[in-house]
Amino acid sequence: MLTIRFSRVGRKNKAQFRIVLQQHTMTPTGKHIAVLGSYDPHQKKAVIKADKVKEWIAKGAQVSDSAYNLFIREGVIEGKKRAVKMERPKPPVVEEAPAKAEAAPAVAEKAGEAPAETVVEEKAAEAATPVVEEKVETPVAA
Repeated sequence: MLTIRFSRVGRKNKAQFRIVLQQHTMTPTGKHIAVLGSYDPHQKKAVIKADKVKEWIAKGAQVSDSAYNLFIREGVIEGKKRAVKMERPKPPVVEEAPAKAEAAPAVAEKAGEAPAETVVEEKAAEAATPVVEEKVETPVAA
């Protein structure tokens, strides 16, 4: 099956695309049958060989969603734009610490020990209270 899609060319951070016709199993930068135009997304300029695009679509070539939307915007074909779906990056999984702390007192209570929260609170209370050193006078032997 033939497909019309973008093939990225250009420098890093300065993308430009060729609109190419190729087998759908080929990589986008791989061997192509025909170059049907180009697109510069930074300047929003497209150069499209409209007659060739229409000819290949009539022969049964499939069009990628992004290329299809570009053709509609440029007036090459008529229709309604397609929704281009891209996966959003998944946020990193962070384990919640409070869930572990809640489980710890239950385990400690079963073992007959004081819950971990009370032990932590007692240590915090000890650290918060000022320690006053008392001077003890020792008798001096004469």
